[in-house]
Amino acid sequence: MSHPYHPAVQAATFPGAAHTACPDAISTVHAHTPYPSPGRTGHGRARGDGESWAPAAVAPDVNSSGVGHGGAAPDRAGGEAVARLRSLRWSILDRAVIRRGRSPAETLRGTIRFAREAEALNYHRFWVAEHHGVPGVAGSAPTVLAAAVASATSRIRVGTGGVMLPNHRPLVVAEQFGVLESLFPGRVDMGLGRSVGFTGAVRDALGVDKDAADRFGEQVGELLRHFDGGGPVAALPARGLRGPAFVLAGGAGGAIAAAQGLPLVMAHLSDEKRMLAAIDGYRAAFRPSPHGERPYVVLAVNAAVAATPEKAALLQVPEAWATAYSRTRGVFPPLDPPEEILAREMTERERRYFTEARSGQLHGDEAGMATALARLADRTGADELLLTLTAHDDADRLDSYRRLARIAGLGATTGTP
Repeated sequence: MSHPYHPAVQAATFPGAAHTACPDAISTVHAHTPYPSPGRTGHGRARGDGESWAPAAVAPDVNSSGVGHGGAAPDRAGGEAVARLRSLRWSILDRAVIRRGRSPAETLRGTIRFAREAEALNYHRFWVAEHHGVPGVAGSAPTVLAAAVASATSRIRVGTGGVMLPNHRPLVVAEQFGVLESLFPGRVDMGLGRSVGFTGAVRDALGVDKDAADRFGEQVGELLRHFDGGGPVAALPARGLRGPAFVLAGGAGGAIAAAQGLPLVMAHLSDEKRMLAAIDGYRAAFRPSPHGERPYVVLAVNAAVAATPEKAALLQVPEAWATAYSRTRGVFPPLDPPEEILAREMTERERRYFTEARSGQLHGDEAGMATALARLADRTGADELLLTLTAHDDADRLDSYRRLARIAGLGATTGTP
């Protein structure tokens, strides 16, 4: 499991303490629905009909170095950038990260409230993650939390980003998602990752070893066969159901997704060359299957938007510090206020990890982020953005997602569903 923190996909695991996490996702479409294959052409979903796809405006390739740094947005933001952004699906990953002074129970209830807010803002899907033995994270049972989120909402798709398959028997995972799909038909996504516990104590408690991740590809195949009715036992109520499966890009995830004909969830990496190579490799190796006819790329992005770029950057400080802390002490802690963190004297090693954690984050005002995200979508050919932000203050986080919804043209509904 890689240590550096990348948001929302197994390529994006929680650094530090004993944990397992990987954000995955695929489209909201069911497994039998064809997935679009934009490559680097900028194709995307046509707005308004839920599942159809049509070409969107193509923007010129640009350098990815900088995110919104204030000022008026370039002309692209008024034309081609808007078209590109509105060709995408926009979704959210929430890890149920604990803020200092809050209990795990308060954090989990906060995730439910946040899911309702995300639905009111018309985000496409809301995913939760799996972490074990992490003091700063309350989300340890993603299918249970996903059920609570689905019960508290009515329209938004709900899923996992993801379930760490090496920690579970495929039969049990199939049965759990079968129950979810039966109770909330047409709304459930099955995001799958390959991480195991970061420490020996967590792996022992889970009954797995480091090598368990090497069997991930076999487990994915076994899991899918339970839905297809090809397993050794009847995995009721999963048998015959078609909820979409997604594979996180960590390790061999891209190759496994391509071989199985599944969508890929890829974390936005500061090493963009490596990220683009992984996406290109997935598209080149993709084999159509009953689960998907074309490649589909979900790009997980740690993104913050505020009235000014400086305010947006401040929102991401607590997570970056928790990541640096975990890499120097082996424990991912509850989040501290950003002003308190910036007032600290960091050691050279802490500062290095803090800076490294910040390098994969995108932040800016609305105009700057509209341009930055449109350019990122162009370079990657992403079909969907899976956004994550772990701000210390819930109001600041919600404000950021409201601004991102405006950028995306999601058209928030009135009230809370």
